Amino acid sequence: MQTEPTNQITINGKQVRVTVPPDTPLLWVIREHLQLTGTKFGCGIAQCGACTVHLDGEPVRACAIPWESVIGRRVTTIEGLSSDGSHPLQKAWIAEQVPQCGYCQSGQIMQAAALLAHTPKPSREQIVAYMDGNICRCATYGRIIKAIERAAADS
Repeated sequence: MQTEPTNQITINGKQVRVTVPPDTPLLWVIREHLQLTGTKFGCGIAQCGACTVHLDGEPVRACAIPWESVIGRRVTTIEGLSSDGSHPLQKAWIAEQVPQCGYCQSGQIMQAAALLAHTPKPSREQIVAYMDGNICRCATYGRIIKAIERAAADS
């Protein structure tokens, strides 16, 4: 596979350069090259949401986004949401005791953060619809919804 010249993106507010083949999934750049391991590999086909990050403020599945399509853009991972766990969603996740195994949680939180950025006070129906497609194998959906409602109320 041919390697592209060094390319730059802004990730979590910092400019970084990475040299990888252009079709390398963003997820592998984040985890393997940048050592930001909060973003998880789930299914590899953009169906589960475990790898959700923000690309220019919009939620995307990092496993299905090729590196070449993010060059020059802004990426935010769970590590960039807040450096100290002070984001309202992170606090609400703890307060509502959302995680069981925790594997899907970074993707869930990133999806929820995008919702609250666009709709600061969503209805329960809006939350359910927006979060549809982010799978939690432990089935903590009720607590996820409560945490999003709490974060919206506290914001």
